[in-house]
Amino acid sequence: MQTGVRRAVPPQLAQVRAVLPEWWPVIAGLAVLLLPTFYDLFTGAWISEEQGHGPIIYGLALWLIWRKWPEVLAVPARQSWSGWPVLALGLALHLLGRSQHILMLEVGAIIVVMAAVLLVKRGARALAILWFPFFFMLFMVPLPSEFVAAVTLPMKMAVSWATEHLLFALGYPISRTGVILQIGQYQLLVADACAGLQTLLTLEALGLFYLNFMRHPSAFRNIGLALFIIPISFSANVIRVIALTLITYYFGDAAGQGFLHGFAGMVLFVTALLLILSVDSALQWYLRRRAARPKEGA
Repeated sequence: MQTGVRRAVPPQLAQVRAVLPEWWPVIAGLAVLLLPTFYDLFTGAWISEEQGHGPIIYGLALWLIWRKWPEVLAVPARQSWSGWPVLALGLALHLLGRSQHILMLEVGAIIVVMAAVLLVKRGARALAILWFPFFFMLFMVPLPSEFVAAVTLPMKMAVSWATEHLLFALGYPISRTGVILQIGQYQLLVADACAGLQTLLTLEALGLFYLNFMRHPSAFRNIGLALFIIPISFSANVIRVIALTLITYYFGDAAGQGFLHGFAGMVLFVTALLLILSVDSALQWYLRRRAARPKEGA
């Protein structure tokens, strides 16, 4: 006689099994529509440094939807006819973006089509429950290159200026012409990926994901941390450019452009995460201290 311990099935998995017969035609249709787009993204834009955050954003959004899915299934299913015009819009955007190679429209259509399917199948209340994952996916939509270039240039100038003055203050032989840094015998061009708008948006998305995950009850703490993402992004970018500059100075141009260049990108996000945690801890300490003041005066 054999005995065994049954492992508890996660509620999401159990509910997915229950509704799978209803959803598999939808999943199959989405796969036929979107798999070619995802193949192009994973072999093209999403392996570039500028858009490398795309799969991370999309993966985190799908995880957030997975977490909220029991709440979606808990509300009564009320099909919304308003989802059909939204679905038509999403399909039109996808057709236009794919046929004309407009990446912003093609990626944006993924979000619109997914939201439309949810509206049609479960109703507006279900979409309201999942508003943050769909909002979060907006950060993976590429912006027009002209707009990115116009905003990125002053950001690169500021990061280059800060890098030059910090390293010069530490005694390094460094000078700057625009966004070109000269250190020793090496010249470095501060690229868009090192200090651009996409980096700022990625770090802002990281901060919003952290806020959504932590669910602080204090509006002051949430708004304060969201606003601090901008200086945190700037500081993390400066640290990344400083790291690349020092790598090139000590180990040569090949090291600065090789594996250590990608490693510096990891330094950027680790630094940003540590700064977000530090600022959040400081805001928490401030709120606790302010809440304790009346007790101390009593």
